Amino acid sequence: MDLRISALYDLSHTLAEDFLKQFTYPWEALGGLGAFLRSLPEKLGKEFLEIGEGVFVHGTAKIAPTAELHAPCVICAGTQVRSGAFVRGNVLVGEKCVVGNSTELKNCILFDGVEVPHFNYVGDSILGFRAHLGAGAVCANVRLDRGEVLIRGEKKYPTGRYKVGAFAGDGAQVGCNSVLAPGAVLGKGAKVLPLSFVRGYLSGSGA
Repeated sequence: MDLRISALYDLSHTLAEDFLKQFTYPWEALGGLGAFLRSLPEKLGKEFLEIGEGVFVHGTAKIAPTAELHAPCVICAGTQVRSGAFVRGNVLVGEKCVVGNSTELKNCILFDGVEVPHFNYVGDSILGFRAHLGAGAVCANVRLDRGEVLIRGEKKYPTGRYKVGAFAGDGAQVGCNSVLAPGAVLGKGAKVLPLSFVRGYLSGSGA
């Protein structure tokens, strides 16, 4: 059971590589994500267009007219943001991703190739390279008792945060209408069956 960033993610598949290298565990990156994204435009190429204050979109990305994007936000090459998507800010979406109809993103990193295509919620979360959420799958980020979110591995890791979503390793697949509980961690290549509730750590294939 390895919850470290280095065990869950190939950092070559995100513009957040240098940012994430500062931390051992992924939840440690959540608090500084907004500041990182506000500094990122200085490093972006001319292919990125500022379509609204603090909202940078690569010229090859496709943004539906009905999608709503709030700063700070960076959308990378070849990504689709479809009808009714709501990007609330503090969001980095990698290359060739799909952010689908009525999907909501907030304070999160999507690595390259991530698909959240239908009615998904991803808040205070990090989804690794080619991770996929089936229709209606969500990353819950607040406990029912509103208490501090603890990460459950071989021990309990305090986060000091009351909003923590899920951390899905590279290639993780989540079935339709599943819920990842606050602080859930999926290993590389983990597979979650439809209609599942995942709490704590779920190992994967390592793929």
